[in-house]
Amino acid sequence: MTVNMNMHPELALLPDDSRRMRQATIGNRVFEALRQAIVQLQLRPGNPLSEADIGRQLGVSRQPVREAFIKLAEVGLVEIRPQRGTFVRLISAREVRNARFLREAIEVAVIRKAVAEAAPEQTLGLRRIIADQRAVAREGDNVGFLRLDEAFHQALAAAARCEEAWRVVEGLKAQMDRVRYLSLPDATPLETIIAQHEEIVEAVEHGTPEAAEAAMRHHLSEILISLPKLSVDHCQFFTT
Repeated sequence: MTVNMNMHPELALLPDDSRRMRQATIGNRVFEALRQAIVQLQLRPGNPLSEADIGRQLGVSRQPVREAFIKLAEVGLVEIRPQRGTFVRLISAREVRNARFLREAIEVAVIRKAVAEAAPEQTLGLRRIIADQRAVAREGDNVGFLRLDEAFHQALAAAARCEEAWRVVEGLKAQMDRVRYLSLPDATPLETIIAQHEEIVEAVEHGTPEAAEAAMRHHLSEILISLPKLSVDHCQFFTT
């Protein structure tokens, strides 16, 4: 986990407003770097986290790391235990199911709106994302594949003119994302996800909201199929 965010001596010489803005930017970048490392399982569930060690790795002081820990605790990715330390939270199967339920409610509404409003160039863009997914799947690039999966769902929200809905979904799905990284490619074959994406786009192109909704519900239920097996195979990462 390497991020070029070295603190510079001149930071202390900036005017107060500029210094606060710079510090806030560094804090946000530390948060995003740690969030990505946790979601992508570079930092495993249950692992202890050290402010000093992470500060050294990222080239920052302990203060922005401490602030990032607080924000990560608020989104349910770390647990701060007084007098004991900070740990990556175990994956809660209950929270994963709840997040999936809320995500489905939002994305079903989005897909029905996309059917009515998507322009031809937007559906073409969705097809391009699927083609890119096929390419990275052939290379065995699971991280790249899931980034494109996010791009696909974000593009659907844009086609429906519901960008804010995607921002809400992003805030919900951190626990889901850890399960998704665990599930690929064994529990959930990449070709299965690609086929589901194609089914969604075809329904949008044909202007059939019922088919689009059914395809989206089927797609988002995939995690419920893989969750029981994953929670057994990787029981050390899970809690109820």
